[in-house]
Parts: sequence; structure tokens; C-alpha cells
Amino acid sequence: MVYLQITLKIAEANRSAAAGVYEKYKAAFLNTASGAKSKTLLVRNEDVQVLHGFDNVQNASAYLQSNLFTEDVVSGLQPLLDAAPEVRIYQVA
Repeated sequence: MVYLQITLKIAEANRSAAAGVYEKYKAAFLNTASGAKSKTLLVRNEDVQVLHGFDNVQNASAYLQSNLFTEDVVSGLQPLLDAAPEVRIYQVA
């Protein structure tokens, strides 16, 4: 299992809108992203994280270049961000 973690700095006032973007594209991600296994929204006091599960590193990396991510998700979240997202890919040992 591979995880793509995207950490977003979003003001508390904008978090419900960010959750709306997450919900809007969750099914499309699970149904169309190659190797997609899961998608989870984690809300913390300091930030919001989206944890994507994939079958391999190549598919996780490819998703970051996909139209779903670059055109839909990023454009929906862009006005809500207080800083550039932090993106990490982890592979389960």
C-alpha cells in the first residue's frame, strides 16, 4: 500500500468549503484514478490532510498529474488555501 498525503493550510472558516471539494471529487477519484484504494479527510486544529491510498508509487505520482487533480481538485481548493500544499508519498514497509 502507498499513501499520498496532501496537507492543506486552510482557515477554520473555510474548512467546510474544503470538505465540500473533498466530497465532490471523492467518488471520481475512487472510480477513475488508476490504482486508487481509499481517500480519507483528516481535520486537525492546525491543518487539513487528505490521505489517498494507492496500489503503487507510480499511480500515486500519476494522480498528481491527472486532470482530475490539476483541473478539478486544485482549482476548487485554490481560493481556500492559506499556503502552498505539502505533498508526500509514503510506501508501507
